[in-house]
Amino acid sequence: MDRPADYSSEGSRATDARRGIPPGDLTVLGIETSCDETAASIVRLSPDGEATVLSSVVHSQIDDHAAFGGVVPEIAARSHVEMIDGVVRRAMDEAGLSYDALDGVAATAGPGLVGGVMVGLSFGKAVALARDLPLIAVNHLEGHAVSARLGAMVDYPFLLLLVSGGHCQLLEVRGVGDMSRLGTTIDDAAGEAFDKIAKALGLGYPGGPALEKLAATGDGARFDLPRALLGRKDCDFSFSGLKTAASRLAQACETDQDRADLADAVQTAIARQLSERSDRALKAYAERHDHRLFVVAGGVAANRTVRATLEATAAANGFSFLAPPMAYCTDNAAMIALAGAERLQKGLTSDIDTAARPRWPLDEQSALADPVHPPGRKGAKA
Repeated sequence: MDRPADYSSEGSRATDARRGIPPGDLTVLGIETSCDETAASIVRLSPDGEATVLSSVVHSQIDDHAAFGGVVPEIAARSHVEMIDGVVRRAMDEAGLSYDALDGVAATAGPGLVGGVMVGLSFGKAVALARDLPLIAVNHLEGHAVSARLGAMVDYPFLLLLVSGGHCQLLEVRGVGDMSRLGTTIDDAAGEAFDKIAKALGLGYPGGPALEKLAATGDGARFDLPRALLGRKDCDFSFSGLKTAASRLAQACETDQDRADLADAVQTAIARQLSERSDRALKAYAERHDHRLFVVAGGVAANRTVRATLEATAAANGFSFLAPPMAYCTDNAAMIALAGAERLQKGLTSDIDTAARPRWPLDEQSALADPVHPPGRKGAKA
């Protein structure tokens, strides 16, 4: 696919004093449907970059997928179709706003399960057309990248570790649409490792939170798990070997304590690798920047052991540490609304015929020039 990564064009900024919004403020509806949460949110962005979340509604599909031990794309897409209208209506009601108060509509356009992405993007297009509002197609990963700005005033640039179920990347973030990849996973993401090992331990879905809870009563020192990429000098990650080894060990666990000990060992091993690769990126970033802020975002950032380990790594390198509020670590629409508002603030809007993308790297130039995963018909992965 040869569409530009940002799907954006220069557009006029929508402001109208009659709507009761202070001049310069932007109020944006965000829609997120990339996986198994149907979410909508209203975010107001001031000219100085302060974000206020007016509402954030998330409908989780956990119960729909639990019996299958993971997300079933067709079930997810059907649920999005059924829930999207009610979720958006609730977000508008909780914000106390009508559509006339909006300056734009932001919707996830990828990456993700394309059937679900199409639902939210199509709904966003319908609102934009019906209300004559700008449409902003948002990269789901860019939403995670800016999510820390939902809880605090954060200046660009910063070093980002984006760690979730499908992605694990280190990026230099200079603003929306302006990010450089420093490292990425060469196989599995950390969140995927958490979920697959949790499934092997019989913990069900979603696996990550269940594994963290079990690990609290374990002693991981009992198990010696493999450490990946120790001889490499880059900032890439690999979790496939850990996932395979831990899954085999899980088959030999006979007691609840065995499982708890293995869960603790897995959690420690994942946190250690994230820390080791981040340490290398922090040192490289410090050579180029005086502003030293390390942001960790994505679903795995909600894991307390991972968060504490990375916070210590940041401190050891002289960096401030920031993670989004827990509610904005996992998939949500507030981060999509914020990314959309920041794009709209820069005059970046999207064409109404923008297509949903199952793959959409944040640093598409690097993904195409130096692919970690070979690009396929769906495009470059990371």
